[in-house]
Amino acid sequence: MESADALEQRAEPSRVTGAPAGAGIAAGRSPAGPGPRTAPRKKKNRKARAFWLKQLHTWHWVSAAISLAAMFLFAVTGITLNHAASIGAEPVVAKSEGKLPPALLARLHPPGDAVDPLPADVARAVAGVIPLDPSGRAADWSSDDEVYVAMPGPGRDAWVSIDRASGAVTAEVTDRGWISYLNDLHKGRNTGGAWFWFIDLFAAACVVFTLTGVLLLQLHAKHRPMTWPLVGLSLIAPLLLALLFIH
Repeated sequence: MESADALEQRAEPSRVTGAPAGAGIAAGRSPAGPGPRTAPRKKKNRKARAFWLKQLHTWHWVSAAISLAAMFLFAVTGITLNHAASIGAEPVVAKSEGKLPPALLARLHPPGDAVDPLPADVARAVAGVIPLDPSGRAADWSSDDEVYVAMPGPGRDAWVSIDRASGAVTAEVTDRGWISYLNDLHKGRNTGGAWFWFIDLFAAACVVFTLTGVLLLQLHAKHRPMTWPLVGLSLIAPLLLALLFIH
């Protein structure tokens, strides 16, 4: 039977033979340090994380800058819309009258179901006698007595009427104030095509802002333990309110 000293020498040859202390590490067998492939992999992961952090931060601040003013506008008008009943506004009605030359009455379309705009020369003449320009607006040609042009806008209602027989032009504008104007911008009511596309682009910027925010939360959540509880609260709170209090 071998002695205890012989067994110890066989189990630890490096200590007996005087092998260099770093020989095991050089061979990649040291249990104290990472293997030969671990360090490059960690370095690569750090580079990938840094790249995506930079990209997400860039998209996040760019989308925030683009949507900042409109987001503030829509947030404020969300409050004014929510309290519309308690915000007093006295509509201001303004009426005006004028008359078209008889020669232009012949340019009016006959009664029918068309919704074509007024002829250009008629529209210019109307704009010359009243403070409204009906150019390009759809007209109601269905009546035998008059031609009616509705001209609503954000925060206001307006219309122009032309008497087919006499050429008398009557117009009316109802202004509901600047709060109503901003509220209609929020709703996209009577705001035209340009504002329609602006709302779509603004909404897209908000989507980018939100999604990049979520991804940044994920990357930083390890060091911020309240991240996901707060995100969960933002999802659950409106859901519970809708289920419990909206009927």
